[in-house]
Amino acid sequence: MRNKQVLFFLGLCFFFWGSTFSQNLDDRSNELINKAKNLLTTKVYSVVHKVGVPPSGNKHDYMSIGPYWWPNPESENGLPYIRKDGKVNPESRNNYTDFSTLDNFISAVKTLNSAYYLTKEEKYANKCLELINTWFLDETTKMNPNVNYGQYVPGESEGRCFGIIEFSGITEVIEFLELAKDRNTLDKKTESGMLKWFKEYSDWLMHSKLGKQESTRTNNHGTHYDVQLLNILLYLNKKEAVKKYLSTITKDRIFSQIEPDGSQPLELARTKSFSYSVMNLHGFLELAIMGQQVGVNLWDTVSEDGRSIKAGYQYLLPYLTGEKDWEYQQIEDKKHSKSKLLSDLNLAKEVFNDNTFDKALNTLNKK
Repeated sequence: MRNKQVLFFLGLCFFFWGSTFSQNLDDRSNELINKAKNLLTTKVYSVVHKVGVPPSGNKHDYMSIGPYWWPNPESENGLPYIRKDGKVNPESRNNYTDFSTLDNFISAVKTLNSAYYLTKEEKYANKCLELINTWFLDETTKMNPNVNYGQYVPGESEGRCFGIIEFSGITEVIEFLELAKDRNTLDKKTESGMLKWFKEYSDWLMHSKLGKQESTRTNNHGTHYDVQLLNILLYLNKKEAVKKYLSTITKDRIFSQIEPDGSQPLELARTKSFSYSVMNLHGFLELAIMGQQVGVNLWDTVSEDGRSIKAGYQYLLPYLTGEKDWEYQQIEDKKHSKSKLLSDLNLAKEVFNDNTFDKALNTLNKK
């Protein structure tokens, strides 16, 4: 099992993203546990519950619509859809596809796992096991281990590589499985079934056409592809493969995506530039934490001209403290992303014992 300190901060600090930092820890913990209690009676989630049918004709295949694609006003039938970056089409979030169901499933696992970590009460673990078995393993409700029909565009594409990022939250499932195994709560049937599912899914990620396309993306999609794949490979105990990947491919991503001044040009070009900058750095932070587990120090890795994960955070810090005003396009409020950024900086301080951002954190955490 991975370092328990890391599990604690990943399981709890990430959960409190978006929480009001003026709340004390006890209040936030109680809020979390109350949410978990409400989930004990929630219905299960499954890809077969969607109204739509994937192009394969098999409801066991995951399906979603590209969120920023809208009906074409210049064509009679609205096809092909056109892109409006940053503006989510409500059609991509209803029960025709699997996106919202997946989101609710991952959120439930995350909350229940955090409550299980805090309280050690097996009722939360048992509910997690029920949800996981329904989503991944039960013959009548399971999801096939692929994302062939993720983020399809009506009139243009049956599925695109961009759908893979929608499964970033699958790491929450892995964290629960590791914790449940450590506490002897994970039954052998579920464990063997999930090892098989993750083996098949990781093979799809590495060898399918869409998986290969996503692995070559030069922005946050490539970063979060790494997070997803390497978490799975760690769970499958392929530590040497993870170590080699982080030392080469992920290291190159850091240097290609972050400029010497810490800016991330491909994220700054988006209509939600602050949000995407924070999101991409969060992915790199997760990869650095994984690196710590296999002996690869990505947190302190710096290119000859100064590119690094820490430079990325240093670039954003003045906008978090209010010393500077964000000058790039941001069509939604920055409040949630600022909370994420603050949570990440606190996490980095604890996990890496790094005091780089202490002065700013001491001020921000008091607010």
